[in-house]
Amino acid sequence: MNRSIPEEKLVEQKVTYTLFKDGKFYIVENVPARVNVETGDQFFSPQTVERLQHIILRQHKPSRVIQTPVFDFF
Repeated sequence: MNRSIPEEKLVEQKVTYTLFKDGKFYIVENVPARVNVETGDQFFSPQTVERLQHIILRQHKPSRVIQTPVFDFF
């Protein structure tokens, strides 16, 4: 029996990347990614990951700031 592995269907999209680090929530919008249309998994190029790290670690001036309510789930 010959079973082939189904190919992933990836599309180039701009996504919103979020990260919670050291008690702060970071949001980076319009990040280029390859997105699996079936699972929603996001894949970033090494250059994109490097740029994300630079933006967050260097704490550039944000383009805007939002307030986010936080709730506990009991």
